[in-house]
Amino acid sequence: MAEEPNPSNCTHDCSSCGAACAERKIEKAPMNALSNVKKVIAVMSGKGGVGKSLTTALLATNAMRDGKKVAILDADVTGPSIPTIFGIPGMAEGDGENIYPRLSKSGIKVMSLSLLLEDRTDPVIWRGPVVAGLIEQFWTNCAYGDIDELYVDMPPGTSDVPLTVFQKLPVDAAVVVTSPQELVAQIVEKAVKMASMMNIPVLGVVENMSYLPCPHCGERIYPFGEPSSDVAAAFNIPIYESLPLDPKLASLCDAGGIEDYEGELLHSLSVAIHALD
Repeated sequence: MAEEPNPSNCTHDCSSCGAACAERKIEKAPMNALSNVKKVIAVMSGKGGVGKSLTTALLATNAMRDGKKVAILDADVTGPSIPTIFGIPGMAEGDGENIYPRLSKSGIKVMSLSLLLEDRTDPVIWRGPVVAGLIEQFWTNCAYGDIDELYVDMPPGTSDVPLTVFQKLPVDAAVVVTSPQELVAQIVEKAVKMASMMNIPVLGVVENMSYLPCPHCGERIYPFGEPSSDVAAAFNIPIYESLPLDPKLASLCDAGGIEDYEGELLHSLSVAIHALD
């Protein structure tokens, strides 16, 4: 566990301190010389399997449709799924100094560990510091070019990689993903509190698997009960959105065709991201 901060014992040497202090002064990692990223949005949760990658993919697709130049940094190193969701084959290339992300069908630039593996089914059995170092390299050594919005698909939890992203990348805002169950919502609160401790504003909460659209009339069915914006309200988070249990959406992800989805899912959240200074 991280040490509790003790102001009376503070030496102001953050490099040798393990305290979970919101005022830790750690230098940001330098942006790649061939990159010009204007906004960085972290998509996170305190638990796995709630739909962070789906949310990331939808937000990136919305941004591309809105005329933005978009990139995704897949920080979920042990379970990278972004290249599969977008149907991106092959491997990323480099020139000895820079790594070049792969392009989706619509032109979204994607960087992921699975784009560096010859066999994407190989397990990644690395300790936390190695994984955290790779994420920093995905920022410093990857040439994204001119990008309006870069989305970071975070791994679950609040440990090494999320901490690295918040400390080393110039994150402008976070989006927290949850699912309807009360236990999950309690766990997600940890992610909200972590972002607050790191002085990262949480722009919105997305409740995935919230409802099931009736295939006959389109009426929304709530298998887990009516959606609740309690987490968003408790932390004064301005935007609350919900995503359906939609077999068509799942099929698009499995087939690598998320950019072919029709509709305006997460539209309000996308508009708010575009409006960030």
